[in-house]
Amino acid sequence: MTEREKDEAVMAAQLGRPVRGVHDIGHRCPCGNPDVVTTEPRLPDGTPFPTTYYLTCPRANARIGTLEAEGVMKEMQDRLGTDAELAAAYQQAHEAYLADRAAVARAGGFDVPEIEGISAGGMPNRVKCLHVLAAHALAAGPGVNPLGDEVLELLGDWWAKGPCVTVDEAVAAD
Repeated sequence: MTEREKDEAVMAAQLGRPVRGVHDIGHRCPCGNPDVVTTEPRLPDGTPFPTTYYLTCPRANARIGTLEAEGVMKEMQDRLGTDAELAAAYQQAHEAYLADRAAVARAGGFDVPEIEGISAGGMPNRVKCLHVLAAHALAAGPGVNPLGDEVLELLGDWWAKGPCVTVDEAVAAD
């Protein structure tokens, strides 16, 4: 089994379904597993897919779900309306996301006019998915997506208990 096949088996086990449109691994968890998949802008069935960075780790996803339920998105959304510096940085995150997707599209020979100008997570004016913002922050690195960076800070060390899925478990499930 190749490394890519192992990574795809791990991500499928993390998600509980096969992964689709994998372009690359966007980020690896400190445990070594992929935790963000970089997805092609058009899925194999032809569907446009604007979510370039998709969080796969079930532990991080569960913690982010708790943050969303606790009202973190609303608080962030409210701050966007009153903090011009944050709004400008979030606009830049949106532009960086679009540039990343354009690079993936060029590399794969994709033309996806249906999602032109659309990033993910509500950028640049709304906060509607902390999972996407965290995935973008992990893939792009600190300082690119300010709200994604905040989400990661709030998450803490989700990997501290070890891998959420082992390669052996993932391969056995495959």
